[in-house]
Amino acid sequence: MTDSTPGAGSTDGPGGTDGPGQAGAPGRAGDPGLTPAQARAEAAIEQALAGLGLVPERPQPGSFLVKLPGQRKLATMTWLIVGTQSLHVEAFFCRQPDEAHDRFYRFLLERNGQMYGVHFALDPQGDVYLVGRLPLASVTADEVDRLLGCVLSYSDENFNQALAIGFASSIRREWAWRVKRGESLANLAPFARFASQPGSGE
Repeated sequence: MTDSTPGAGSTDGPGGTDGPGQAGAPGRAGDPGLTPAQARAEAAIEQALAGLGLVPERPQPGSFLVKLPGQRKLATMTWLIVGTQSLHVEAFFCRQPDEAHDRFYRFLLERNGQMYGVHFALDPQGDVYLVGRLPLASVTADEVDRLLGCVLSYSDENFNQALAIGFASSIRREWAWRVKRGESLANLAPFARFASQPGSGE
């Protein structure tokens, strides 16, 4: 889906209190304030990203912003933030739902029990993120690779169903508007079975 899909929302920064500019970030390699554990974690992240062919943005020392391309959710923007004691992982999933809040949050909570490394969480506005922490001593290139794979898998596999539950009315309105204007329905195709029908999404 694209960012114009109902519920896709913003991907330009993490929520919570540990995002870049909100929590103290370490310096780069060679910085006197960089601990050996932080240096090893940064090196492991750089090795993992290079192995995956991903080029991160580095808005500030200790912070890596990575774009993970998917199929259902076309891009999952993911932060890797090296802190004093742990690596913080955070990825925007979708904005707060418009409707069916109980079903929407139950859907996410049921999945949390089956997930590795990260879990679904809310920011104060109710927007949904995938978040997790890993002790710096456990940060290796293989573990970073595994965490990013989990983020992409959980984001991509659950995206359409979450939107169908929490944004069904918006999707129907968008469908009707595009049909009326003769515009493409390609990125709404996963919702075709209910988008033109009254009732709640599944």
